[in-house]
Amino acid sequence: MSAYDIVLKSREKGRPTAVRYISEIVENFIELHGDRRFADDRAIIAGIGTISGRPVTVIGIEKGEDTNGRIEHNFGCAHPEGYRKAVRLMKQAEKFHRPVLCFVDTSGAYCGIGAEERGQSEAIASSILEMIRLKTPTLSVIIGEGGSGGALGLCAADEVWIDENATYSVISPEGCASILWKDSAKVAEASECLKLTADNLQKLGAVERVLPENGFGEEFFAKLKEDIAAFFAEKSQIPAETLIEKRYERFRKF
Repeated sequence: MSAYDIVLKSREKGRPTAVRYISEIVENFIELHGDRRFADDRAIIAGIGTISGRPVTVIGIEKGEDTNGRIEHNFGCAHPEGYRKAVRLMKQAEKFHRPVLCFVDTSGAYCGIGAEERGQSEAIASSILEMIRLKTPTLSVIIGEGGSGGALGLCAADEVWIDENATYSVISPEGCASILWKDSAKVAEASECLKLTADNLQKLGAVERVLPENGFGEEFFAKLKEDIAAFFAEKSQIPAETLIEKRYERFRKF
């Protein structure tokens, strides 16, 4: 497939969203709400649960599975209060020594006037900063679109994994084509130039693992759950100061 074919696959109707991943992988999930400042952003689903008996904090950017769901979750475009909710729960996870698991699927953070007025860029920057210096293991899994700062705000983790037909990029191909060529018809060419596919990202060191999709059946989720449990078991043995140092080094390589 071409890079643009993979872009279309990452946006395909019927792909499992964050809610499906959480229901398949996380046991006893309890959703928590609000940033304690402004509101509860439905674009970000967050809470606590267990994975193979280990307590975890889970944060997912949710697009919605149908038209009503997409409207409810603002098409996965989070407001500042969404990132502040995520940071609140990350700090809570640090306090109780819980690992943090993020599922990322967004075309980008919401760019409306209200979001800008409430400090969208500061909220994303603070999320990156707090995630980098978190004294507990962190893992981010890109399950669809990993778009711009909206994705980066939840991807400053110990490792980033990505589905084989997902994408991760500084800008959407349409946005890139409009800026560089002033022509949205150049979207396929922009997709190639951005190196946003899983294979390219792994070669560049932007992600550590590519997850074969295999139809998103029970086997896919069982294997992913097993791998996540093993990852957190391994990282939990590493001193917090070492985790932070390695995480910072990883991020600075970009």
